[in-house]
Amino acid sequence: MTEQSTDLRETVRRRYAAAAVQVTEGGTACCGPAAIEVDENFGSTLYAAEERDQLPAEAVAASLGCGNPTAVAELHEGERVLDLGSGGGIDVLLSARRVGPTGKAYGLDMTEEMLALAVANQKKAGATNVEFLKGTIEAIPLPANTIDVVISNCVINLSTDKSAVFAETFRVLAPGGRIGVSDVVADDTLTPEQRAERGDFVGCIAGALSFTEYRAGLEAAGFTGIEITPTHSVADGMHSAIVRATKPTTGGDSSSENAAADPATTVADAKSASGCACNN
Repeated sequence: MTEQSTDLRETVRRRYAAAAVQVTEGGTACCGPAAIEVDENFGSTLYAAEERDQLPAEAVAASLGCGNPTAVAELHEGERVLDLGSGGGIDVLLSARRVGPTGKAYGLDMTEEMLALAVANQKKAGATNVEFLKGTIEAIPLPANTIDVVISNCVINLSTDKSAVFAETFRVLAPGGRIGVSDVVADDTLTPEQRAERGDFVGCIAGALSFTEYRAGLEAAGFTGIEITPTHSVADGMHSAIVRATKPTTGGDSSSENAAADPATTVADAKSASGCACNN
């Protein structure tokens, strides 16, 4: 990782750590936590009121995404779901409800403060089929072929190594697994410099890929059935978009042994081997 990439990652970490602290401190006030200030293109207002009402106020207040990936991922009972950059846990908790007691929802985040907030929200929600993991989305601390669906809400654009994110996502998905991601995507006509003029990196603008770049990155990782559908504008030539793709049932790094593995066992083995700090 270059020095610039390291600096950008630290900037992102500080931004979301501060957001988590803001929500946590607000939750101790008499009036409860207030939503983190964002414009109408980002945040909890992108979720239906009935979804927000089901969750702890702190989980809703900490939402900083550009969409609602759980609404487009078509989750089913018994599936194993991984949320990349899970923040305060809103998408993990919604996913846990959708997959039910026979499924499992994992949240991955690199920020200690967000993880602590997410675990507190998990306890308030009484969610028992949830686990939060500490790590980066470029090096997912889970074994290969153990996840059915990967979701993410406006986080991949914050990575300085998106090819690694796509490769890791492909690796952890079981054969036939899929992604349902909300992210910011730029028009193909915009150069990286023009994207940076429209917003900074930590604001989910400067680091966004173009439509063509996003598709090429997913194809290079091995994904098929790629769909990138813009939903609303977040800046001139920049869009919130729904991204869907599938890991083929044959080829890649899949094996019948790994695909049939018990996720609880394989996740525990991976944490033991890697020394991953996990919260549950």
